[in-house]
Amino acid sequence: MDLKHLNLTLRTAFCLLVVFSINASGQLCTTETNSPVFKENNTIGQVVAEITVQDGVTMNIITNPEEAFGLNGTNLVAVKVLDYETLDNNILLVEIQCTRPGETSPLLRIIVTVEDINDNPPVFAQSHYQLEVPELSPIGTSVEKIEATDLDKFPLNYTLHSPMGEFRLQSYLNPLILVNKNLDYDTTPEVTLMLYVEDSPPPVHTASATITVTITDINNRPPWFQPCTETLIGISKICLNTGYQGTVNLTEQATEALTLEPGPVHAIDGDKGRNDPINYRLLSGNEDGIFSIDPNSGDITMLKAVDVAGPIVLTVMAYEQLTPDMFATTTVTLQVVIKSLHPPKFVKSSYEGFISEDADVGSMVLESKNSNKPLQVLATDDDFADGKNPSIAYEVVGSNDFRITTEGFILIVRSLAPGTADLQMRVADTTNGEFSTASLSVEVTPDGLPGPGGDFGSEDMAALGATLAVVLLICLVIIGVLVYRVKRNSSDWKKLSEASIFRSTLNGGSAGPKDGVQYINDGFQGDEDKGSLNSKEAAELPLPQGPGLKRSVPEELEKQSSAPVPLGLSSSDTSSPPEDSSSLSPSDTTDSEKEVKPILTKERRMEDGYKAVWFKQDIDPSVKEEVVIIPDSGEMDVGQEDDDDDDDEEEEEEEGVTGMNRFARRSGSDSEDEETMTSDL
Repeated sequence: MDLKHLNLTLRTAFCLLVVFSINASGQLCTTETNSPVFKENNTIGQVVAEITVQDGVTMNIITNPEEAFGLNGTNLVAVKVLDYETLDNNILLVEIQCTRPGETSPLLRIIVTVEDINDNPPVFAQSHYQLEVPELSPIGTSVEKIEATDLDKFPLNYTLHSPMGEFRLQSYLNPLILVNKNLDYDTTPEVTLMLYVEDSPPPVHTASATITVTITDINNRPPWFQPCTETLIGISKICLNTGYQGTVNLTEQATEALTLEPGPVHAIDGDKGRNDPINYRLLSGNEDGIFSIDPNSGDITMLKAVDVAGPIVLTVMAYEQLTPDMFATTTVTLQVVIKSLHPPKFVKSSYEGFISEDADVGSMVLESKNSNKPLQVLATDDDFADGKNPSIAYEVVGSNDFRITTEGFILIVRSLAPGTADLQMRVADTTNGEFSTASLSVEVTPDGLPGPGGDFGSEDMAALGATLAVVLLICLVIIGVLVYRVKRNSSDWKKLSEASIFRSTLNGGSAGPKDGVQYINDGFQGDEDKGSLNSKEAAELPLPQGPGLKRSVPEELEKQSSAPVPLGLSSSDTSSPPEDSSSLSPSDTTDSEKEVKPILTKERRMEDGYKAVWFKQDIDPSVKEEVVIIPDSGEMDVGQEDDDDDDDEEEEEEEGVTGMNRFARRSGSDSEDEETMTSDL
């Protein structure tokens, strides 16, 4: 409670005591409430107090502060709107004189207390405030106290909005602004705050003010050589520089400032907000006094020529002119080279290439739309006899979409949209920095590039594939028809095949008899082969009785010369009739007789030219038993010897027949039922 409210309270209590003491005596007029409370901003005619008056008594207001009251009948009313904030005193004493003819009563005193209501908003002295705070100020540092005023004298509540929590208030009733976190000029050079205030009780009124806090840079960082990589360590920031490189010619003094990479020697104040002036000095590496550095610009010049080979490393210091103890150092590495007379140059002044938009990253640019040959750029150096400088390097200037390999091939680094990219290439001699440029135009096509040999698109390839599919289908249909026709005559085909294989086996072929091969005589025992004889019929044929007989074969067997060869006769045995015996030599006659002898007999003969063949008894042709070829051991039978050297050719023919394999039908272990048969060859 302030002093004004305390004084008003004391005066109100004193007045009440006086009123009660006066009203204790007899009065012509009285009131039940001698100390009414009357709120400001009242309405005119509002009743302040009701007065009880005896008969015949009249009333007059003797004391009327602020001329705010009047009488309406027996009521004391307000005739003026009262404002608490404009009153010198909120306790108003009204005195009323009550009289009756011949009689006057003491004054009726009414103490009216004007009550304050919350009818005024709080107000800041300014709508916008400007403050300054040094960076790296400790947390909790007091910045400024900004208060609002309110005519109603009610308590005010404050709220501060800070974007990143940089500042806070001491309390919601005390608007003292404090530092709440570490402040860095480089990252937060300025902060805009909003301070809000509201009063009470209801109805609540509010107000606001904008506060701009400028973070001032302090001198806490040394110079930074440029370019550098900024690194944050805790709340401290440092900037790392990798040094500078350049070249000087042996035994030659440069007249201008040396060209260095990356750029000239240059440093800035690490406290960017201060930007104090920087000076430069050579610390080491210049013992021979060859170089000099400008203390203000940092340019390095030569005072004399270099007469020794090898790199020269200079240590350069940059320091603040006003605060020399704030400094930093870096190195300048100079390569001593022999002067070059010619820079490397591209073979062509301009190149044109093509690449598809759907090409993968790392794909090479092609030299034409209709070729898969990659584009290759080439540069030569006239300082070399063959024009090949091993120290040159290619690069694309001002673009990160392409790169050039050391061989001169151009690769894409990222996916590209259709269009044309106009670029510039640079080739440089890495030993001395000499370079030249050429233009490069790369067209990015919207579709995949066609292969070499023509502009064939995906539609053309699809049509070609469909045509090949139709041709393949027709071929399959033709093959199917041929297979069907062959299968329809399968029995004839099977007989021809088996006869050919059997004959080849008997003759020995190129590699002799084939072991373990099984043959079936079905084709030669079927009903459709009317001229054939089975083994049983052949065994019952009459045999020749003497060597003088030319043939003793039944006529029906003789007619089989054009039929399939039965049981081992070769095609040479049946294709032509035998020669007349009168014109044959004795040996030839013997051979002819062998050709027409019955193929099977029930006698076993151990003579020359015979082989034993065993068949199971009672072979039924309709059963189509399986026959197994038992390979011959290749040994000569007993009694088969060479007569003389003149019979060698005859013996070779006989061995083809003599080497006839043995046959036995598979019959399990039942070998006792087999009957020995001999063939009279």
